[in-house]
Amino acid sequence: MTQTTLLRQQQDELCRHQKDRERVIESTSLTDLWPGPLPAPSVRTVDEMRCVLAAPKCAFDAPLYVMYRDCALTPEDRTWLTGQHLRFDLTVIPPATPGGEYVKTKGHDHPENAAGVGHPELYQVLAGEAHFLLQTKDLSDVVVVSARAGDFVRVPPGYGHVTINPGKEVLVMANLVSTRFESEYGFYEEMRGAAYYEREGERWLRNSRYPVVPPIREIPAREIPELGTRHGKGIYDLVSRSADLSFLNEPEKNLGRVATNLETPSA
Repeated sequence: MTQTTLLRQQQDELCRHQKDRERVIESTSLTDLWPGPLPAPSVRTVDEMRCVLAAPKCAFDAPLYVMYRDCALTPEDRTWLTGQHLRFDLTVIPPATPGGEYVKTKGHDHPENAAGVGHPELYQVLAGEAHFLLQTKDLSDVVVVSARAGDFVRVPPGYGHVTINPGKEVLVMANLVSTRFESEYGFYEEMRGAAYYEREGERWLRNSRYPVVPPIREIPAREIPELGTRHGKGIYDLVSRSADLSFLNEPEKNLGRVATNLETPSA
């Protein structure tokens, strides 16, 4: 086989892979998970992600994941969310391993609010499985929270985060977050990702751009009763006139509801 023929075969295979992945994203039905209207998706391409990948030069040209931001089932819900300065989002992440690394979100930090406390965020896995890789801004703690369909994960103040799809199924997740801030991607871009990469076979690979990082901790998702959530209850149930989601905008007034809940379980 000549080098030209081999190159052509590799290009054909890459093209088929890209088209297959685009079909997966387009065909992922949210009907059972989200019966309401969807805004135009924001598509995260591999070129936008190369700055945070373990292998930034990997040959992977297909879209990595899509985000549907600012969703609402009804006009009344949208009015309520807007009045509460909140946003409800959906994210779809098909399985992939660009350059041998499990597909992930770009990663970002949350700025502090006027009271000097970072904004928290609330997630629920709707389908598939997820690893939420959290790290404090001072890098004193790095923890991965494993979650499956129905699990809630709270990102506490002071933690940046990346979401990874380590499975073979499409990951679909929803989140509630304040609209009073813009996510900060600069640190993750500068450091070429989080403190660790999750790679096939190797599990967690330390990012050499970080001079010193603690060992990674791994914990399962836990119930968060103080937020009125439980496994299997839908996160959108919190979008109601009676729900108190003030902790997303004013964490300093809700310290008990934004506590880390990230302790390593006892043996």
